[in-house]
Amino acid sequence: MTSSASVTSSASVRTDMAGTIAILTIANPPVNSLSANVRRDLVAALSRSVINGVTGVVIAGEGANFSAGADIQEFDSGLDPTAPDPNDVHAAIEASPVPVVAALRGAVLGGGLELALACHGRVADDTARIGLPEVKLGLLPGGGGTQRLSRIAQPMIAADMIASGRTLAAAEALAAGIVDRLGPDVMAAALELIAKLAASGQTATAKRPPLSGLAEAIETARAAIPAKSPHAEASRTALDSMAGAIQLPFPEALAQERRLFLGLMASTASRALRHLFFAERAAANAPGVDKTTRARAIETVGVIGAGTMGSGIAMVFANAGFPVTLIERDPTALERGLKRIRDVYDRAVAKGDLSTSQAQQRLADITGRTDMPALSHADLIIEAAFEEMAVKLAIFAELDKLAKQGAILATNTSALDVNVIARSTSRPADVVGLHFFSPAHVMRLLEIVRADETDAQVLATVIRLARQVGKTPVVVGVCDGFLANRLLYPYLRQVDLMLEEGALPAQVDKALTGFGLAMGPCTMLDMAGQDVAWHVRQRQLKDWNPAMRYSRLADLLVEQGRLGSKTGAGWYRYAAGGRQKEDDPAVEAMILAESARLGLARRAISDEEIVKRALYAIVNEGAFALADGTVQRAGDIDVAYTQGVGFPAARGGPMFWADMVGLKAIHQEILALHAGGDANWTPAPLLAALAESGRSFGDLDRERQGA
Repeated sequence: MTSSASVTSSASVRTDMAGTIAILTIANPPVNSLSANVRRDLVAALSRSVINGVTGVVIAGEGANFSAGADIQEFDSGLDPTAPDPNDVHAAIEASPVPVVAALRGAVLGGGLELALACHGRVADDTARIGLPEVKLGLLPGGGGTQRLSRIAQPMIAADMIASGRTLAAAEALAAGIVDRLGPDVMAAALELIAKLAASGQTATAKRPPLSGLAEAIETARAAIPAKSPHAEASRTALDSMAGAIQLPFPEALAQERRLFLGLMASTASRALRHLFFAERAAANAPGVDKTTRARAIETVGVIGAGTMGSGIAMVFANAGFPVTLIERDPTALERGLKRIRDVYDRAVAKGDLSTSQAQQRLADITGRTDMPALSHADLIIEAAFEEMAVKLAIFAELDKLAKQGAILATNTSALDVNVIARSTSRPADVVGLHFFSPAHVMRLLEIVRADETDAQVLATVIRLARQVGKTPVVVGVCDGFLANRLLYPYLRQVDLMLEEGALPAQVDKALTGFGLAMGPCTMLDMAGQDVAWHVRQRQLKDWNPAMRYSRLADLLVEQGRLGSKTGAGWYRYAAGGRQKEDDPAVEAMILAESARLGLARRAISDEEIVKRALYAIVNEGAFALADGTVQRAGDIDVAYTQGVGFPAARGGPMFWADMVGLKAIHQEILALHAGGDANWTPAPLLAALAESGRSFGDLDRERQGA
């Protein structure tokens, strides 16, 4: 390549020269987002270059990425009216009298790809990840993406990218026609392409007709949109915009795209998904831990317990390439666990999700053992044994003696006191809670429970490790149930109380799945095992507040041996060995008898009441957790509930949903419920304070972030 010399620069775009070709480098780390300043400087740099008589322009990104797209914060704060909007930038590029080529590396996403599509040509290396993921934020590509992609990419691939937000590898993008050339030196390839375009006469993408077969591709992509997708509305609207390429002249189609984009941007679903985008990134932040906190090296992992949870955790780490030692004292139980793992991988191979060699490698990374000393060299040991404090204390006493110095000792407890577990060892600073959600190898949420003495380095290590293994870490404090389960307790109590008052399991489940929850509470407990929740309730009853109503309905199920789908009966009846449920008259009779015993006159309970009482209980307890420091941000609760409990992402999580309903209205309804004398409805003081001051949970998060 011709040597280059820097001739001018701005805060966000640097201009270098390679002979008579200008190289404009976007310098807005870490991902070169296309902020107002970048757009302003890019148009200015392009104009200067053309005026100075260059023969071509290359647009590149500084560092490993071209551009990951728009600065999403601008969607809420509004575009700077003094800066060109994305379509202005793209029009300037297409109007250039000399060829403009995009040199693509790393992230080429959203507005970054739209910028590249406006160029006269595109080259990439094999690190490039190319896509238009806007629908995942409830949006559509609003900078010409639905129009320009329609004119260069194979229609089926283009429509799928627009509707699903799928990202392509560089080779896929080349085959689809999105990229013109692929090579290890993108700058050299860009200069060569400029020479070719200059000789043949460059053609702006906007001047090309949409490719044939686009209409059929759009309808195929429309039919493939999952009905329960959180971004279904955005996907359908994005395809409507794409159809404009066929139906309208380019300027009109571009204007229609912008109108549709702005409509989606104002929708509750998009606001919710954008909220979760930022909340997920904030959830792992913990006081005392920052980029300077040294993390420990984790190369080998041990897991104690080969049951459903332990097997799943073993797969989490094997899937990420970590050697795992899986401990189970009983050889028969160990073999069951290993078979469970083999079955999961066999199904993945049969479905085409894994190759045979990948499955074999992951299986090879998991070694089953029955002797605890096999963990003596592990860097991280995760206990996933039975949920009884005595069992866990015995295991940690043994680990304290055999684990190497510096090893991180973690418990997967879902509710027990991690401080008690940590202080039972001589190294409490090395102990942390890692609460995976079942099935562990599928669910993204990982609650990281910071005990009183957990070392900052330990916390930094497991936060980084969570991301390495594909989990979303949420840092929480120690309390009964931590975050997700703590908020589930009052939710499930309200379900039981409404069953006593007049509802039936099927109605409760239908009302809440109709709201958008992935699974109704009665079905959820049947799947998890009624005995699991029973153990929690028995522990809580030892210190029960007599002013809080308690329902024994779920206890009666357990007393009758109805432990859920695993025994063929819980709230519902199940066919042998299956999960297909049906209503059971015996359960209805049990509920009616209990209502009569309590002297309750059963009444009609509306779906609206079911949703309100169930979700208000979560919101109120969430406010208590925010006040006592168990959780730092309302956004953490939203991340935990959308990724671990099945709350609909398009509603943004329970706390965001509460903000949309209005905290004043919710507080007033809780006060009315509390007036009935049930301490379950004691309003959280924080909720009251926010409601009375007209503030929201979002306001609270912003205040805490600024503190």
